[in-house]
Amino acid sequence: MIFRETYVKKIMAFTDTPFVKVLTGVRRSGKSTIMQMIMDELKKKSVPEGRIVSMRFDSMEYEGMTAKQLYDILKAKLSKTEKTYLFLDEVQEINSWEKTVNSINTDFDVDIYVTGSNSRMMSSEIATYLTGRYVSFRIFTLSFAEYLMFKKQYATLEDTHKELVNYIKYGGFPAIHLQEYPLEDAYTIVRDIYNSTIFSDIVKRSQVRKVDQLERVVKFVFDNVGKTFSAKSISDYIKSEHRTIDNETVYGYLEKLESAYILHRCSRYDLQGKELLKTQEKFYLADSAFKYSVLGYSDQSVAAMLENVVYLELLRRGYEVCIGKTQNGEIDFIATKQNDKLYIQITKEIKSESTEKREYERLLEINDNYPKYLLRTDDFAGGNYQGIKTMHIADFLLSDEY
Repeated sequence: MIFRETYVKKIMAFTDTPFVKVLTGVRRSGKSTIMQMIMDELKKKSVPEGRIVSMRFDSMEYEGMTAKQLYDILKAKLSKTEKTYLFLDEVQEINSWEKTVNSINTDFDVDIYVTGSNSRMMSSEIATYLTGRYVSFRIFTLSFAEYLMFKKQYATLEDTHKELVNYIKYGGFPAIHLQEYPLEDAYTIVRDIYNSTIFSDIVKRSQVRKVDQLERVVKFVFDNVGKTFSAKSISDYIKSEHRTIDNETVYGYLEKLESAYILHRCSRYDLQGKELLKTQEKFYLADSAFKYSVLGYSDQSVAAMLENVVYLELLRRGYEVCIGKTQNGEIDFIATKQNDKLYIQITKEIKSESTEKREYERLLEINDNYPKYLLRTDDFAGGNYQGIKTMHIADFLLSDEY
């Protein structure tokens, strides 16, 4: 088990506070393992095992359990004299779990950690009963740095730049990096994660009747990662295949895919008008392997997935990310965190002076002093041009400077 220090440190900073710690994210991103790591850390701090209570609710044992039954079970497990640490895994399987957790947290001396991976764990749902009493942590699949740590268990790594290609191909689901898998086997594992998410967290929970329609929307989005499009463009595409779907249905499917943490919506920001735009958003995937496990791997899609990888890394580091609309084009990402801001342009490689000029000019249009990066994957990635830092994408992903 590779220790995921970044998450453990962030979450344990809230240990012994009155806040419920809520870990969310796509299925199999490592939430349960991180909870186990926190339990292990508590034991190292001399918390007795008897005061650490762990329950996993995706087991058949708890099917049909009510919120009141959960309350009674948890109450019976609590220490009568000292704080009890409660770890409730996939708690969203219990209807009205928020009421139970809120009551236990209010009535007893407890420190509560919960995980979940579908719409019942979205902020809007949790806030109904836990307003002001919880802190949420989004758990992502492995970062590039974590991927390298996992892979060092079974392989010799000589060149991190070249290893970036494998990271994009294989993605970051921890389960496929516990040993060395052939690419086909890795995609089989990821496809199973995808199928269970689609059918358990979307089709079954939302009672979607036209599953083939949903899957066509998914494939369109997967095939257009990093491109701006609208619900109308999706419905027009499906209509071109002699099937009908209205825009509202498309919007509904996109929201469900976001709620299951498969997709991330990235809005556009007008740098001139200083406002978020409500049209032509982009979508990125929770993991690059989702796309390849469903559609197959293609060299033609690597540029888009490089964007996807950088986007996720910025989210991991706590940035809010949007696309920048300039007078003459687009900036791939504007990343903001409190008073910090980054501008990022991404290109697979620069093959001509005109391409290089175009990529730099977009960043030079911005008249402020925040850091600007041009990220690329070719051998000449490095240096500085009029204040714009050029870096290899692998180096950026591993950097501590932002």
